[in-house]
Amino acid sequence: MNLKTTYMGLKLRTPLVVSASPLSDSIDNIQRMEDAGASAVVLYSLFEEQIRLERYELHWSMTQGTESFPEALNYFPEPNELFVGPEAYLKHIQRAKESVSIPIIASLNGSTPSGWTSFAKQIEQAGADALELNLYNIPTDMKLSGAELEHQFMEVVRAVRAEVTIPIAVKASPFFTNFANVAKRFVEHGANGLVLFNRFYQPDIELESLEVAPHVFFSTPMAMRLPLRWVAILYDRLSASLAATSGIHRGSDALKMLMAGADVTMLCSALMRHGITHIRVIEHEIATWMNDHEYASVEQLKGSLSHKHCPDPSAFERAQYMRAVGAYKAP
Repeated sequence: MNLKTTYMGLKLRTPLVVSASPLSDSIDNIQRMEDAGASAVVLYSLFEEQIRLERYELHWSMTQGTESFPEALNYFPEPNELFVGPEAYLKHIQRAKESVSIPIIASLNGSTPSGWTSFAKQIEQAGADALELNLYNIPTDMKLSGAELEHQFMEVVRAVRAEVTIPIAVKASPFFTNFANVAKRFVEHGANGLVLFNRFYQPDIELESLEVAPHVFFSTPMAMRLPLRWVAILYDRLSASLAATSGIHRGSDALKMLMAGADVTMLCSALMRHGITHIRVIEHEIATWMNDHEYASVEQLKGSLSHKHCPDPSAFERAQYMRAVGAYKAP
């Protein structure tokens, strides 16, 4: 069974890619992922806040005691000129590349244009095969329009594209007025791939401590419906690869995403819940189904039920909602 696929120019043995998660913070785990059949691994995200914290701590340690000798400050660069960054992340990329033969994709989450670009170059130099831009932003400024926010995102992609030569994927949220237009513009500004979608973790309120606390919940197969729709709509309309993420727990989930048009399907919650070896289970389920239904390759399967090739394309549009509501019978 030929399960090969291509993602942003990377030749992969299967469409099963491990998405960014705490599991990738261990080289041993990354090796286990390769052994279990992962075709590529996206490392856990590095946040710009971590870079700024390390920069601040370095400046603080370098200038301790200089208040007694003000002239000593002349020997130190200004804080905004300092840039060391979390060296551990760069070393982790290097060690991962030395330990496995599958592609290693770094993940970066910035909050300012300079925060994205300056470290993106170092990530490329560390040996990452590709870079995933994790666009995770919760705008609270009521004066910031949707158009302005979209422009900021496009500038991030454009700026990073100008700094690195490795493939860039944009992991975005679905919360745009017209995601089809936003997706098109991401590609026009330099994205080689789109990861659909970023799953925002929502806060909760602890009634006893009266605190707002973050909670991480694993996805369920129901979560795949949203990316499935947009993968199907965007298939063969963009010159970029499509990665489906969120809600992929079984071989059947991955198969549906491939039929919709995904080049790769990304796994996270399923591995957190069932363990890294679950990759092997999903691959076996995919191969078994394809064999039973006489598919010779993933390429033959890919996009067969996309918006472009579906016998009823309206199933991905407004008509689906109308039919679903009309078909419901109250108990």
